[in-house]
Amino acid sequence: MRRSRAAVGTAAFFVLAPGAAAALVPWWLTGWHQGQPAFASPLRVGGALLLAAGAAAVVVAFVRFVVEGAGTPAPVAPPDRLVVGGLYRYVRNPMYLAVTACIVGQSLLLSSPVLLVYAAAFLAVCAAFVRWYEEPVLRRRFGAQYDAYRRGVRGWLPRLRPWRPEDVDNESR
Repeated sequence: MRRSRAAVGTAAFFVLAPGAAAALVPWWLTGWHQGQPAFASPLRVGGALLLAAGAAAVVVAFVRFVVEGAGTPAPVAPPDRLVVGGLYRYVRNPMYLAVTACIVGQSLLLSSPVLLVYAAAFLAVCAAFVRWYEEPVLRRRFGAQYDAYRRGVRGWLPRLRPWRPEDVDNESR
């Protein structure tokens, strides 16, 4: 897939998927009005920071699909190459974790426990989707390359040091 086409598809999918999950649904649930009683200021500041970091991570992860994968994160237009750089060197599912961080950040910022419940439900649905759809598709599409990546990088708990594809060669010795 050409990069310009991948960029357009990725931008559209960005609005549809994380845009709906991290913006539209929280707005439906809260109207983005602060709950009562308000959480302590440090929690709200932490929420704002978490929201900003999560949003930045989502953007970076999406860009990685265009730059490295020559495709999109959308299942209908998958990448030509397995995406293992950037945040993907630390955790296999940075987009889902980043969207969850955005939702939790909004919960803290808006003093909204309902968004914490939504964040947990969102993450559970993502974990099921990854387990029952994404992982089998990636295994079929990328074979041994995906298996090596999966052995080196955890799905949900980030590594402290970045994984390198050459680490696979060192593991087999």
